[in-house]
Amino acid sequence: MTPMFSKPRKALAVAAVALGVAFAAAAPAPALADEALTPAQEDAVRGLVREYILDNPEIIAEAIDRLRSKQQAAAEQAQKESIAVHAEQLNFDPESPVLGNPDGDVTLVEFFDYQCGYCKAVFPAVMDAVEDDGDVRLVMKEFPILGPASVYAARAALAAREQDKYAEFHEALMTLKGQLTDEAVDAAARDVGLDLEQLKVDMAAPEVDKQISANMALARALDIGGTPAFVVGDTLMPGAVPLERLQQAIAQAREEG
Repeated sequence: MTPMFSKPRKALAVAAVALGVAFAAAAPAPALADEALTPAQEDAVRGLVREYILDNPEIIAEAIDRLRSKQQAAAEQAQKESIAVHAEQLNFDPESPVLGNPDGDVTLVEFFDYQCGYCKAVFPAVMDAVEDDGDVRLVMKEFPILGPASVYAARAALAAREQDKYAEFHEALMTLKGQLTDEAVDAAARDVGLDLEQLKVDMAAPEVDKQISANMALARALDIGGTPAFVVGDTLMPGAVPLERLQQAIAQAREEG
């Protein structure tokens, strides 16, 4: 069978057919009757496209890569928009504990779980980034997603604010060795000088439940499904972000104002 088009003209022909189909789809109905392809022509076009793809399979990978890039760009843009919508709750919720410099010019937000190994691993880098800079507000979002022990620890940490011991207790829980249990949390509370009896009373306050629920809802709104996760400026960084990346993000947020 003689091909409808010679090989050197395949790419041009495919583009022309695609443009023709697009034009026909947009054309008024009467024009379609005159310009519609015959069954034989449709078969020829299908064969041409198939042959071109088989001869140039790399275009499939290229198309997939381009699609993924577009999808990633769209997801990142949607996330930035969501961060902007929830900026006040992210950065200035009065119920969220703040470490570092409360009057700092850049806010770094961390979603974390005391039972998360990655959160514990990145803890020194986070504190180094905040303390070395000296002008960063570190907003803590208790996000206990790894089980009952995580919830108990988060409730205890939030309750520790009533005794002005959040920072010390947070550090104790982040550096706690071994399995996180209710008993281990209680022991850490005693070690930092918390009145355990009063702490348990404060843990039962409805405000504690409200704060954890608010953090959960905020994480869902930002499509955060794991810990740790950091937000600075309009950028969300999931995972155990290294010190250099944290510093770069802080510097960028400061530059962008």
